[in-house]
Amino acid sequence: MRIATTSRFATRIVIAAIASLLFWSQTAAAEAWPRSFTNLDGSQTEIPSRPKRILSTSVTLTGTLLAIKAPVVASGSAANGQFFAQWDHVAKEHEIENAWPAGKVDLEAVYATEPDLIIVTASGAGSTKDQLDAFRQVAPTILVDDGALSWQELATELGKATGLEEQAAASIAEFDAYVASARARIKIPTGKANIISFNGAGQSNPIAKPDGPHAALLTALGFEIEAPDQAWHTQAASRDDFVWADYERLVDLKAETTFLLRVDDNRATAFRNDPVLANLPSVKNGQVFGLGIHSFRIDYYSGKEIVDGIAAKFGN
Repeated sequence: MRIATTSRFATRIVIAAIASLLFWSQTAAAEAWPRSFTNLDGSQTEIPSRPKRILSTSVTLTGTLLAIKAPVVASGSAANGQFFAQWDHVAKEHEIENAWPAGKVDLEAVYATEPDLIIVTASGAGSTKDQLDAFRQVAPTILVDDGALSWQELATELGKATGLEEQAAASIAEFDAYVASARARIKIPTGKANIISFNGAGQSNPIAKPDGPHAALLTALGFEIEAPDQAWHTQAASRDDFVWADYERLVDLKAETTFLLRVDDNRATAFRNDPVLANLPSVKNGQVFGLGIHSFRIDYYSGKEIVDGIAAKFGN
């Protein structure tokens, strides 16, 4: 019996030793520098050491970088020359320099910033991908597409590039716990919900798909999202997040609740009072809500604002 017990004890020691070796091996691999980052276009960028001075060329990237505690020293801003309001206070706390407004790259500012990593997005008004060669004369430069990724997916990618994998995972886990806590406090209205970026007559009115980031967040809170008809899509290229529908298609929606992007409840009045939309179930039910003025793009900070708004509306 003693021999068997000793054998089992020795086996546990061996297993523990192997597990420890695997852990330290994985940790060492994660800490290894230089490391190679695979860009969106398939090219490779070698990053020689853990970045200490990051230039984010697009305002849409910066919120996620701040969420994973990346050392951002400068960032592009929106077309109005301002950072996004949901994380502007964080940028001020870290004294992040406003490099340029979207669409107006300043190469002198790039040199003056002395970055050791430059991050570029391939899509959106803040994209500076045409300047990749110029940026790469200054510092290692990586190319991602934040328009095609959830903020969590983007955080994971940026974590790999910056050596902040653990911080990225921690931010995602903390956000998920925040959502789960809110879900436990709210009562979901009966029926389905849809999510619309309402632009009115004569324009496309994007409707969120169930697999898009906005729908994913509301699904995590307990809502069932109505799927728009893909045949309504007016753009040449298909999208994973929205169907860009003509105004006239909105009357075919069936969900009992409607959430509107980019507006608060007060500014949702235009949708509620639109005579063409008067027979929509959500309008008849009086269940048309603004998702928040910062809700068009979800990052760590705007996502929490959306969650807080939902909890305030539907809290038990």
